[in-house]
Amino acid sequence: MSTFTLLLGGELVPTRRLAAQIAGSRVIAADSGIAHAAALGLAPELWAGDFDSVTKDERVAFAHVPQMEFPSEKDMTDGELAIAEAIRRGATRLILAGAFGGARADHAYLHLAAAVGLSERGFDVLLTSGNQEGVPLRPGRRAAFDYAAGTLFSVIGFTDIAGLTIEGVRWPLTGRDVAFGSSLTISNVVSDRLSVEVAAGRAVLVAHPGAGG
Repeated sequence: MSTFTLLLGGELVPTRRLAAQIAGSRVIAADSGIAHAAALGLAPELWAGDFDSVTKDERVAFAHVPQMEFPSEKDMTDGELAIAEAIRRGATRLILAGAFGGARADHAYLHLAAAVGLSERGFDVLLTSGNQEGVPLRPGRRAAFDYAAGTLFSVIGFTDIAGLTIEGVRWPLTGRDVAFGSSLTISNVVSDRLSVEVAAGRAVLVAHPGAGG
C-alpha cells in the first residue's frame, strides 16, 4: 500500500496519533497547506497549487520544494489537484491532513464529499485535523476503529442510509434505516470496540479522538 499525506489549508493540530498515522508516507502540499510541513516535521516531495494563499515568507522558506504551479482561474481546487497528482504517483491510501476547519466551510464540505468519491473508487481515505478524523464507510464492509472509550463520534449521511449497524457504543443501532439529513446518528460515544456497517448509502464517520478518554 502506497500512502500519501496531502497537506491541505484547514486547521491542523500535531498529535502523537497523527504522527503515527503519517509516518513513512509520501507528502504533497496543496497551496497554503505547506504551512503544516514544519509543524509536522515533513519534507514534501511536491508543492502544488496556484499559490494565491501563500505568504512571501513561505515562498522563501520552502523554495527548495519542487513546485507545480497552476493558474488561479482553474476548474479544480488546489487540494483536488494535489490528490490527483498523488494518485498519478501511485497512491492507494490518502491522508487528507488539514481537511477540516479553516476559513472555508465549503472546502471542508468538499473534502468530505471527495473522500466518499475516492472511497468508491477503491482508495483508503482518512481526513484529519489532528483532533478530528473522518473515514468514509463503504457499503457492505464492516469497519472497525481503535478509538478509546469516551470518544465522541457521528455518522454523517450524504444520502439515505440503509441497514446501519453500530456496535461498541453507548447508543447502538442494528440494521437501522436513516433518512438523509436526520440527526439520529450525531453525537454517539464509544464504549468498547467501535464497529460500523452500512448496507447501502453514502456516509462518513467523523470522530473526535482529541476529546475522548
